[in-house]
Amino acid sequence: MMHQRSRKLRRVRVRTPKGTSKIVYKRRKPSKAICSECKKPLHGIKRLIPSKLKKLSKSKRRPQRAYAGNLCSSCTKKLLIKKTRK
Repeated sequence: MMHQRSRKLRRVRVRTPKGTSKIVYKRRKPSKAICSECKKPLHGIKRLIPSKLKKLSKSKRRPQRAYAGNLCSSCTKKLLIKKTRK
């Protein structure tokens, strides 16, 4: 149990059924997903650890459009316009 006391894990106070409060060690949230083109944070993508993200349905994991999860909407728009003009 001593390995859990590291600062890598965040401390959460939890109220037990007995009425006492206890410290529980949980994983920290991962950083926000960023656009590979402009480096802005992506909207519509949840900040969950992979094991919890895996349990969500595909539609809740990311938006339903081309390049979702990699590019933001403005970069996607630019790329699609660029591709159609070739």
